Amino acid sequence: MMTIPLSSGDAIPAFGLGTWKSDPEVVYDAIVEAIKVGYRHIDCAAIYCNEEEIGRALKDVISQGVVTRDDLWVTSKLWNNSHAPDDVSPALEKTLHDLQLDYLDLYLIHWPVHQKKEFFFPEGDDIFVAYDEIPIIDTWGVMEGLVREGKLKTIGVSNFNIPKLRKLLDTVEIKPVNNQVEGHPYLQQRELLEFCESEGVAVTAYSPMGSPDRPAQMKACDEKSLLKNEVIVSVAERNGISAGQVLITWAIQRGTAVIPKSANPGRIIQNIEASRMTLSDGDMAAIAALDNGYRYVKGDFWERSDSPYTMDWLWNE
Repeated sequence: MMTIPLSSGDAIPAFGLGTWKSDPEVVYDAIVEAIKVGYRHIDCAAIYCNEEEIGRALKDVISQGVVTRDDLWVTSKLWNNSHAPDDVSPALEKTLHDLQLDYLDLYLIHWPVHQKKEFFFPEGDDIFVAYDEIPIIDTWGVMEGLVREGKLKTIGVSNFNIPKLRKLLDTVEIKPVNNQVEGHPYLQQRELLEFCESEGVAVTAYSPMGSPDRPAQMKACDEKSLLKNEVIVSVAERNGISAGQVLITWAIQRGTAVIPKSANPGRIIQNIEASRMTLSDGDMAAIAALDNGYRYVKGDFWERSDSPYTMDWLWNE
């Protein structure tokens, strides 16, 4: 499987299985099936509330000899209510316990947003802590220590724009190896990708198909489907593949890692097959022309009357 070299000397598989929105009832079978057909990169997060089930699956495929631990790349993410330095290590320990692992290959700061410790889900009133009240460098410093302890192989961020990432890069000892952000033909983020490339930060694209199964409250009434886009459908028909496979192939071919989520056995196989495909220069150019800056995961759930966070601050400032 194609990999993307990291500044740490490691290499992340360019294709993986996302687990956001994977119900605990089905994620065990999805992980087992995915690993059996060749997936080696599993993307997790504490907030997805399914790491215990993923851990059971990982333990079983390893104990059955399907893979070794060294064969797998497992990513998880530090949630917003555990950014205070004293809370970072306990949060990681819970993730390691749930995943039944001794270490993670990659641990990301999930959002540049702080919540109070007692709030796991972003619900209720007065749940936020201003960004400057918990310097992100202090959070990062604890993560660096966990790398030195061997509990983390690499560390990175998610949903960081250029200014926030630049500030981190300028002040840390162990540089972030990865920035996981939304990425698809409607939101190509070329400037961010160019910056990350210049700084040796790999990019992982989430929601590569527009996340059509995300909660209804996160959807706009008039949003357009990537899977039904005329250009995407035309490229798919020309190559004899599905629209979803076009989106996966495009993401990898432009140099990002990609983590589509599926619990459907047939789709799991289709998706990994796409990681071995290529598109023509003409197809890539046609898809490049679709960029319009549209976000499916807008981040507006952080923008509330009691919140110091706005979408403009998240993505632009």
